[in-house]
Amino acid sequence: MNEASVILADEPTGALDTHSGEEVLRILDELHAEGKTIILVTHDMSVAARAQRIIEIRDGEIISDTRKPATEVLPVAAPPKPATLLQKAPQEDRAHLWSSLTTRFKEALKMALLSMKAHQLRTFLTMLGIIIGIASVVCVVALGEGSRQQVLANISSLGTNTLEIFPGKSFGDTRSAKVTTLVISDAQQLAQQPYVAAVTPTVSTSLTIRYNAIEASAQVSGVSDQYFTAKGSKLSMGNFFDSDSIERMTQDVVIDENTYKALFDGENDSPIGKVILIGKVPSRVIGVMQPQQGGFGSSQNLSVFMPYTTVQARFLGTSSLRSITVRVNDDTATALAEQAVTQFLTERHGVKDFTILNTDDIRKTITSTTETLTLLISSIAIISLLVGGIGVMNIMLVSVSERVGEIGVRMAVGARQSDILQQFLIEAVLVCLIGGTLGILLALSFGVVFSMLGSSFTLIYSTASIVLAFLCSSLIGIVFGYLPARNASQLDPVVALARN
Repeated sequence: MNEASVILADEPTGALDTHSGEEVLRILDELHAEGKTIILVTHDMSVAARAQRIIEIRDGEIISDTRKPATEVLPVAAPPKPATLLQKAPQEDRAHLWSSLTTRFKEALKMALLSMKAHQLRTFLTMLGIIIGIASVVCVVALGEGSRQQVLANISSLGTNTLEIFPGKSFGDTRSAKVTTLVISDAQQLAQQPYVAAVTPTVSTSLTIRYNAIEASAQVSGVSDQYFTAKGSKLSMGNFFDSDSIERMTQDVVIDENTYKALFDGENDSPIGKVILIGKVPSRVIGVMQPQQGGFGSSQNLSVFMPYTTVQARFLGTSSLRSITVRVNDDTATALAEQAVTQFLTERHGVKDFTILNTDDIRKTITSTTETLTLLISSIAIISLLVGGIGVMNIMLVSVSERVGEIGVRMAVGARQSDILQQFLIEAVLVCLIGGTLGILLALSFGVVFSMLGSSFTLIYSTASIVLAFLCSSLIGIVFGYLPARNASQLDPVVALARN
């Protein structure tokens, strides 16, 4: 049955008629011709005469041991020629070995599936820990990636990947107000650098703004048309001014949400096209900006934005700048960009008479926090996977104790220890693979339900995390299923049958 190389035959013809006995001996002769060793016990000397070596035992002692020349043994079937054996045996052995392994695997798989089908509730409860663990890992990674992407998008809208260049050797420099070397040409030259996405010169002053009988104090900022790109600003209505407005020094103004509420809150129509007084200069409203969050909370100050050329000519009367804002390309590290800007302006001015504020530190701090939280939650999910694996091991150990009789019967009809080990190991791996698949489907279903709730937040699933979770479920089946499978394979078949 198991293709053994040594066959023990105890009185194989003892209870048979002559014809049946000859048939059994013929089969033994054929097995011997194939290279099997036959050890046969008999009281019939005519049967013993067919052997090449005869050992006679009487009263428990060997009284003779004779060997017969091969020429005196008359096999029923002549063996193949030696040359043919030398040429075909290795290929036949490999084919036979592969066929045997395949058959044994199919049998083990069939037995595992039958057992899982017979105990469906127990199998599902075993899977439950794996399902929850895998779904938790996939959902946590998706939540973490979604949070990271949203945080980065929010941070990008704050303009945190920007460099703010101020006059003065350092913050708090008492002479900074007298430094006038920061000029428009610096901004124009910086705009040509490959690491720069947008540049805007900035000038500012505080003035009183009026509309009809309403007046308020506001911060008037003179900026270029690239300011809104650099800061990630968005419109709620109207338009931003363009480069043509800068050249013509138009009296167009973009107001923020606070200014809109302060001056126009009582009106039902749009403020676009309305004229307000900024100081003594009439200016036409062309756009209203959406509320823009700040890194340290939103400001309640009123802010209006005009072309910097207009502010310089009509309000300040100077060509010097309060600051220059540089937005760095997304594929360039802001630290390297800061070094390049420092070197560039130092060479232009002949001395370092400016200070750079790198606002990317805010982004690094926030993203570091989100990554830490994701790692923490992922660790909790991995612990749930381990708990699920331990559950698989416990259930499989119980299954072994319940199926001792089945194991004994299988061993009695020829199953090897490796067959029993393979069956229980396959069963554990199947439980974890099916549980892993259900866990992944549960995680994807959770994402669909989450999106249907109308939330602006989205889960971003990672293919790598799904594949890794699936591999983890397989590994859990192998690792935690090995001990129960090993215990099952080492059962004594006689004891197992006695307990059946």
